[in-house]
Amino acid sequence: MNDFTKKDSFSKFGKRFQENICQLMLEDRPFFDQITEVLDINFFEKKYLQIFAQTLINYRDKYNTHPNSEVMMALLRTELNHHDKATATQVREFYARIHTSDGVEEAMYVKDKAIDFCRKQALKGAMLKSAKLLNTSSFDEIEKVIKDALVLGTDNNFGHDFHRDILRRFELVSRNPITTGWPRMDEICKGGLGSSELGVVIAPTGAGKSMVLVHLATRALLEGKTVVYYTLELKDTVVGQRFDCCISDVPLADHRMRKEEILRKIEDVDGTLIIKEYPTKSASVQTLKNHIEKLRKRGIEPDMVLVDYADLLRPTRSTGEKRHELEETYEGLRGLAQTYEIPFWTASQTNRGGLNAEVITMEAISEAFNKCFVADFIFSLSRTVQDKQANKGRLFIAKNRNGPDGLVFDAFVDWSDVTINILDRDESVEKLQSTTDALSILKEKYAQIQAK
Repeated sequence: MNDFTKKDSFSKFGKRFQENICQLMLEDRPFFDQITEVLDINFFEKKYLQIFAQTLINYRDKYNTHPNSEVMMALLRTELNHHDKATATQVREFYARIHTSDGVEEAMYVKDKAIDFCRKQALKGAMLKSAKLLNTSSFDEIEKVIKDALVLGTDNNFGHDFHRDILRRFELVSRNPITTGWPRMDEICKGGLGSSELGVVIAPTGAGKSMVLVHLATRALLEGKTVVYYTLELKDTVVGQRFDCCISDVPLADHRMRKEEILRKIEDVDGTLIIKEYPTKSASVQTLKNHIEKLRKRGIEPDMVLVDYADLLRPTRSTGEKRHELEETYEGLRGLAQTYEIPFWTASQTNRGGLNAEVITMEAISEAFNKCFVADFIFSLSRTVQDKQANKGRLFIAKNRNGPDGLVFDAFVDWSDVTINILDRDESVEKLQSTTDALSILKEKYAQIQAK
């Protein structure tokens, strides 16, 4: 910890104020959890208050629970022997006073002032650290240091108490899923991708990852949702043309010639679409968060976000290991989904083994297999050369937190007008039977991966 000057301690508030803080730390568990994120013991001017607060913190760190009055009395009888007798007596006398008191008057004022002071000191420390990073670190890393300091001491929710909050576990929790546009897919993932969930589309280069993301975004748009689509590979106008054709069923080749028809059909769309273009590797997860915040300030609240695609995001910090950077990127996207409580979709490229595979499993994910672990729903799109000629493909459900996985669906794929439809069971059963042996081997490999 840094050495603090006199003005950087609680001394300006007086002794009684400091005693009130310590009393509230003992009696108010949420306050204790909140202030200990930003508290430096040296903020207390008096030694006996430093010892009292540190005793509380040590007990919580060791036993992961808050001491009651009986435990606190036992601690003060046994844990103060290594302190001088006069200070130990002061600690015990202080506890005797607050134990018999009626509580802290103006408790809210004391808590607000104490938290505000501690948070400002944490921010001051972050600013000093950032100044040292200016010549050696990226802007995103410096921004992260500042933003991490800003969120410290803000959460007053100490978590789910297993006994006290038992009734909450019987309440129905809505995932608010957004449809994939494929009824059979929605059936197995309980309505689509839910709030706070991350979905990943896996496909080799040229198979149509971006097209699938456009399809998913269009289905949400037609449901009246507000969709934000980040493109890191294509121009925003090119992506917009794909949306035009996906909504209107007009072939991409006829986009300019059938302008009036497209405009009429787009007028009937109730949803809102924002397409934001960033050059490849120029935007990080933090960049996306900043953009979402700007949209919210303008009154635009996203219902779903798509990133085309996550592998092209710049890592927040450089580790020298691409797989570690990719893992951190996917973890960051999952964190954004949880922060804003909306579904996030992105895509991932396969390795060379997925280029002409009939069914692509998670084994084929390029560079960082661990990005599979953080995702909630993963499906792959595979298209052999013969499939592309016949406008066919296969979707494989590789991971599904909300239902079964290991399923294969035949699909009709026509990228000329951005169309992808899962075929009915009767249409796809013959193809599935013809690949039974290959699928059983792939599913066995998938089960082995999951078991690791």
